[in-house]
Amino acid sequence: MTDSATALDFAERHIDDSLERLFALMRVPSISTDPAYAEQCQRAARLLADELASLGFDARVAQTPGHPMVVAHHDGDGPHVLFYGHYDVQPVDPLELWKRDPFDPVIEARADGAKQIVGRGASDDKGQLRTFVEACRAWKETAGALPCKVTILFEGEEESGSTSLEPFLHQHAEELKADFALICDTLMWDTETPGLTIGLRGMVAGQVTVRGPSRDLHSGLYGGAARNPIQLLSTILADLKDADGRVTLSGFYDGVPEISDTVRKSWYALGFDEKAFLGEIGLRVPAGEEGRSVLEQIWARPTAEVNGIWGGYTGEGFKTVIPAEAHAKISFRLVGTQDPDRIWAAFEEHVRARLPADCTVAFAGRGPGSPAVSVASDSGPLAATRAALDAEWGKSALIGCGGGIPVVTSISKILGMDTVMVGFALPDDNIHSPNEKYDLKSFHKGIRSWVRILAEIGAMAKA
Repeated sequence: MTDSATALDFAERHIDDSLERLFALMRVPSISTDPAYAEQCQRAARLLADELASLGFDARVAQTPGHPMVVAHHDGDGPHVLFYGHYDVQPVDPLELWKRDPFDPVIEARADGAKQIVGRGASDDKGQLRTFVEACRAWKETAGALPCKVTILFEGEEESGSTSLEPFLHQHAEELKADFALICDTLMWDTETPGLTIGLRGMVAGQVTVRGPSRDLHSGLYGGAARNPIQLLSTILADLKDADGRVTLSGFYDGVPEISDTVRKSWYALGFDEKAFLGEIGLRVPAGEEGRSVLEQIWARPTAEVNGIWGGYTGEGFKTVIPAEAHAKISFRLVGTQDPDRIWAAFEEHVRARLPADCTVAFAGRGPGSPAVSVASDSGPLAATRAALDAEWGKSALIGCGGGIPVVTSISKILGMDTVMVGFALPDDNIHSPNEKYDLKSFHKGIRSWVRILAEIGAMAKA
C-alpha cells in the first residue's frame, strides 16, 4: 500500500488535468475581506467539498458566522493526519499593476525560461492546498485508498483575520483531532531546496504613553526645568537593550532554548549570505545579539522592537514645544516557552521603574499575544516528511520563520497537536501583491512530494 511508484506515475501523466483543476479554483474570486465576495467564498468552498466527495471523502461545507469551512474525512490505516489550507485570497488592489486579469490564471515564462502560474491565489494558498488534494487523487486512482487516515480542513477567512477559526476548532475539536497536523502554507529555502519549518516566533505587542507636564509648553520658557516626555520615553526604550544587543527585561530569557547541533549544522549548510541579506535592504552590520548568526537572530532568538514613536509637533515648519506626552508602539517576538503575559508585565515594570515621580504612564492596545511554536527536529512525523522530500528533491532544509502562522498556534492550543509545516512557495511569489505567481516546478514537484509524504506517514505504523 505504501509503494508510491504508481501514484507518482499517475501524478506525472495527469499534470495538465491537475493544472486545469487549479485554474478552475483560481477563477473563483474568493476575497474574504470584502463582503461583496461572500457568495464567491461559498462557491469556492462548494467546489472543493464536491471534489473531495468525488474522491471518496466524507466532505461537507460547514457554515460559520463568517465564511464557511470545508471539512472532509477519509479512513485509512496508520497515523491520522489533519491537513490545513485556506481557499480565500487577498484583494487584488492596485488592479492597474496587474499585467492581466488576476482571476484569469495563465502559465507564463520567467526571464530564466522557467514556467510559472500567474494569478491571485496561485501561491497563497490555492496552489499549495491543491498539491495535497492532487496527491490524494493520485493515490485513490491507483491504489483505491490512502496510505493513512486523512482529515482535511480548508478555511475561508485566513486572509481576513480568521475570526471564525478558533470557535470552530473548539466546537469541532473531537472531530478534528488527529495524531498531528500538516500545513502547506510556508516557503522553500530556494528553488531547489524544500523547507521544513520547525519554529515560529510568537508575539506580544501594545502601546505605551508617558505623560509629563499638564500641557504642551514653550521650550524657551520651560526648557531645562520641565521634563520632556519624548526624551524620557526615548531613554526608557533605549534601556531595553544592552551594548551586546541583549534585551534587559527581568526574566526575559527564561524559557529561551539553544538550538540543537543538528539544527545549527543544517542552517550552516544552507550557505546563507548574511552580507547579501542585509545589503539588499541597505544595511551592513547585524544589530541583534552579539555572537549569534543572522539566521539565529531572525529564526530562533527573541526580540524587542519599537514599531512607532511620536509626540509633540510633527507638522510642516517648526514649533518649539515641550510636549505633554509621548507615545510608542512596542512588540516582542517570542521563542521557546516565553510567556506573552510575563513578558509584557516585565516591560511594564521596566517602564515604571524608570519613571520620575511627577510623570505617569498608561498602557493600551495590547492583544492577547501568542506563544512561539516549535517542532522537535527529531520527531517521527518530521523525519518521515523529510525522508520523502529528500527522495523527491535530493535534499531538504530545516528552517525557521521569524513571524507566526496563527493557525499553528490555534491547532496546538485547542487540539493539542503538533504541526509539520512544509510548503513549496518562494519568497518572490508576490504573495499579497500584484502578479502573484507560483512556479510550475513548485506545483508539479509539490504534488509528487505529498504522494511520497503520505507513503512515508503510512509506513510509520509499520516501523
